[in-house]
Amino acid sequence: MNEIFRYQTSDGIATITWDLPDTSMNVLNEEGIRQLDAHVDAALADDAIKGVIITSGKSDFAGGMDLNVIARMKAQAIEAGGNPAETIFNFVMELHGVLRKIERAGADPKTLKGGKPFVWASPGTAMGIGTEIGLACHHRIAADNPKAKIGLPEILVGLFPGAGGTTRLVRMMGVMGAAPFLLEGKTPDPKKAKASGLIDAVVPADELLKAARAWLAEATEKDAVKPWDQKGFKIPGGAPYTPEGFEIYLGGIVMTHGRSQGAYPAPKALLSTVYEGALVPFDTAIKIEARWFTSLLMNPSSEAMIRSLFINKQALEKGAVRPKDVPDMAVRKLGVLGAGMMGAGIAFVSARAGIEVVLIDRDEASADKGLGVIEEILDEGVKKRRISEDQKAEILARVSATPDYGALEDADLVVEAVFEDPGVKADVTAQAEAVIPEDAIIASNTSTLPITDLAKASRRPDRFIGIHFFSPVHKMPLVEIIKGRETGPEAVAKALDFVRQLRKVPIVVNDARFFYANRCIIPYINEGLTMITEGVAPPLIENAARQLGFPVGPLQLVDETSLDLGLKIAKATEAAMGDAYPRSGADDLMRAMVETHGRLGRKSGGGVYAYDDKGKRAGFWPGLAETWPVAEDLPSLTDVQHRLMMAQVLEAVRALDEGVLTDIREGDVGAIMGWGFAPWSGGPLSWLDMIGAGKAVEICDGLAKAHGPRFAAPDLLRDIAAKGETFYGRFGPAARAA
Repeated sequence: MNEIFRYQTSDGIATITWDLPDTSMNVLNEEGIRQLDAHVDAALADDAIKGVIITSGKSDFAGGMDLNVIARMKAQAIEAGGNPAETIFNFVMELHGVLRKIERAGADPKTLKGGKPFVWASPGTAMGIGTEIGLACHHRIAADNPKAKIGLPEILVGLFPGAGGTTRLVRMMGVMGAAPFLLEGKTPDPKKAKASGLIDAVVPADELLKAARAWLAEATEKDAVKPWDQKGFKIPGGAPYTPEGFEIYLGGIVMTHGRSQGAYPAPKALLSTVYEGALVPFDTAIKIEARWFTSLLMNPSSEAMIRSLFINKQALEKGAVRPKDVPDMAVRKLGVLGAGMMGAGIAFVSARAGIEVVLIDRDEASADKGLGVIEEILDEGVKKRRISEDQKAEILARVSATPDYGALEDADLVVEAVFEDPGVKADVTAQAEAVIPEDAIIASNTSTLPITDLAKASRRPDRFIGIHFFSPVHKMPLVEIIKGRETGPEAVAKALDFVRQLRKVPIVVNDARFFYANRCIIPYINEGLTMITEGVAPPLIENAARQLGFPVGPLQLVDETSLDLGLKIAKATEAAMGDAYPRSGADDLMRAMVETHGRLGRKSGGGVYAYDDKGKRAGFWPGLAETWPVAEDLPSLTDVQHRLMMAQVLEAVRALDEGVLTDIREGDVGAIMGWGFAPWSGGPLSWLDMIGAGKAVEICDGLAKAHGPRFAAPDLLRDIAAKGETFYGRFGPAARAA
């Protein structure tokens, strides 16, 4: 049995140290819970022990719960013919029991005397269950580590804090104080966590355990009693059923539904937990919390979100699709060709990751302009106190801006980020290859041009690859890696190792028109624009998208990416496809907006939306209704949502069927991380499994009859429906391993 929690005693103090073997970050599993429970029992039973420290043997405290445990439990219960909900509920209550034991500290339940205080000492980041363990302790101390994050981000993966974190935090801070942590998943650094009341103290890292011992030396048995275990306790700010609390709670409901549009089950379950838990004593409240948490875990949406945003995302970040026989290819020196917004963004995130960067453009002024963009991003970070002036200077020192290609002579990776023009790209590729080492890798940041065609300009197409960043580079987490027909395994490994250095999420796809992300995004935008030309009210289109859980509707998205870019892509695609190009109302609308009305989108101050002097959206452009009047009979919300959803989902199915996607996990993770595809669904392929392939075919048949062959169900979808299968059942990791 591996030792996950160590137990040591000294001078009347027990120290329980969490140190999961063979990992850089602690995560909690079943054996860890059992060991923690046993050590707590040992400390409470030993009369010589007057207090307990819970800390970590690693630089951080914990990354959270190992959610694979939940998935495994559910699968085993189903396989054994048992009740998975009952299994999970009992597991959660077991965890509650351990944390409640820490909290009650062995005190007499009637007199509240005789308890042994517990102090939480976190050396670094504490997420999820890590923070929940801290909340059960009587005093919380964190090391002064500005890179550390402390919080409860479960809501971001379709859950809420279910190990007592929700109930404790509301009783500590009140509904208003707890809302940013519970409903938004805020994870502040230690100093901000202390300012908010999440923790009690921040001390220098080398004094962490000393400070914990000092607090225990002064602590009394009264310090081992939580406020909610004392007679007459009232929730700060008022319980939801009081006049004061009702106003706060109602505001929380409005805020939550305003943001989520009711698409996500986790916020609803969280709000129910808070309200119902406030009506009863603490021990009943945590049981209510466990029931809602179990209900949420049994919800298909939460299951899909956990799979995509935790299990699959983590697997991809750890190199699930990396060529196995290629040694480490970490980037030492990067060249970036083109100092525009994309090039500067790539240079910034690389320098931030500790990589030396050469930023090249046609002349010194253009190169320096890119350096100025990096400085602006850093200044914003300093202004928001995310970095210091020293850190800013350190990052800038790693970037040299120049028109001299000779500076690339020892670069091991070059990323081309110039205009979407094959001729320009070919020219800069040739200039770079004349200088860089023979074993260097060269990549294109193109978003639409086929990598196989661009590689023709290279003398070594096996070392040429696509690395497609999303804009803005420093904010978007996904990077799409595209293999050309001749791209070799070393180029793939280099790209994946580079993305890992940047701490971004990679997906690897095969070369095809628009690759994966754009082949799904463009139909989403086009469907929205086409509906305008059919007389569908723009607010109906946008609200339908938001109520599906998309961060922005297709009309806002086309304004942000620009209508002229959309028109340029449409024209290039039509030229390439000829008579096979599927013209739609979107083509006519973009042409009219750009060429007749000069409305290019937000960048020009006018697009589908109107904008005020500060660039803020000010409603839809009135000219839309004049050119494309709203019809008297509007389609249903469901019909609009089906069109927006299927426009993307069917492309994901085709990409999988055509071999553009080689791993189903990348299809779902890439969709959520790349363009915000309805995160509650777990991604397009998870969504199809959620509603069932048969239902999806039925929807497609109805849409194809009403709106044309673009909605025809692909043969793969029909085959899965006919055989009663699922996409993950046929293409998931378990199926691939079989």
